[in-house]
Amino acid sequence: MSDQIPPAENKPADTPIPGTVGALRAFGVPIRFHFTFVLLLVFLIFVGVGGKQSAATTSIYVIALFGSVLVHEICHAVVARLYGLHTREIVMFPIGGVSRLESQPKARQELLIALAGPASNLIIGVALLAVQGNFLPIEKLTEPTDANLVERIAIGNLLLGVFNLLPAYPMDGGRILRSLIALRKPEDEATQIAASAGRFLGIAMGLFGLLSQNFVLVFVALFVYLGAAQEGAAARGRSLTSGFPVRAAMITDFHTLSHSNTIREAGNLLLSTSQQDFPVMHGTEVLGLLTRSALMRAMLTAGPDSYVASAMDRSFLRLSPDARLSDVSPQISGAKACALVMDGEQLVGLLTAENLYEFTLLRQVSLAQERMTHQP
Repeated sequence: MSDQIPPAENKPADTPIPGTVGALRAFGVPIRFHFTFVLLLVFLIFVGVGGKQSAATTSIYVIALFGSVLVHEICHAVVARLYGLHTREIVMFPIGGVSRLESQPKARQELLIALAGPASNLIIGVALLAVQGNFLPIEKLTEPTDANLVERIAIGNLLLGVFNLLPAYPMDGGRILRSLIALRKPEDEATQIAASAGRFLGIAMGLFGLLSQNFVLVFVALFVYLGAAQEGAAARGRSLTSGFPVRAAMITDFHTLSHSNTIREAGNLLLSTSQQDFPVMHGTEVLGLLTRSALMRAMLTAGPDSYVASAMDRSFLRLSPDARLSDVSPQISGAKACALVMDGEQLVGLLTAENLYEFTLLRQVSLAQERMTHQP
């Protein structure tokens, strides 16, 4: 699967997703492992030891399958690079990998990027079976042994490839479906259709998993449903903000702090206003951004008499007031829930997750009123 996030202008260097441990690089792309991925890896090796297979075979089997998932994501990144699209990072989660592209590819580009991952697993599976030559009957593959290790790795890759080709978000098949629909319809409408298919598939898989008492399938179904719902919501957000610049939603009435202010003074300003994030200034120059979470950490660690300059974020998200709101809105979340809107070196506004949400709500109300007005 490939999580594609549009870029923000003048964005700072990416920060790792919270909870990730370790980092590798392949083809220049950072590969990070979520701590739950590591726990699952150890757990699968632990529970798989015993029976008719050795501990070494169990370890090789589990690591080989997760390695196949990694190859899957690297193939996404390699094909994306052929189109000049940089992959910001690959994050390995228990349910699979996520490739984060720096920009949204065009429909024809996304088709080949999405196909690259499943194709790699299908090729690995077929190649292993061809090399092995003597394919075992399916009933002999249900019981793990040292003798059928290669066949089980091959079957695992084939299943991984086929599963990811299911035409529903957030799997690659959903992206293939979206890219095909986007050749004839607007991108956001294509995304909504693919996301609806993902939600339907998630519900169907969940019901089947409950009836068959297959709780692993229920877990996968929950992931598929939530991923599809999230992508559908993102598509609605892009549709509501499409055609508007950042200046249409930014806050223009805001307070700032001086680099010489203390954390105590910043806390008093936090309490006396509704603002939660404060630009830190030196005259007219912007030095950084003090967020509420950073303020609280500094209050607990450095004390109320420490200076805001020691706690502020110097790699804050910086946006142009003329940037397209639909492009930059995905960046306003999590640790970067506030961006400074800069016209050159002059601070002209703030864009926060809260006022972006209010902007989309007002747009929904406005569109609803327009539809009611035009109804016969």
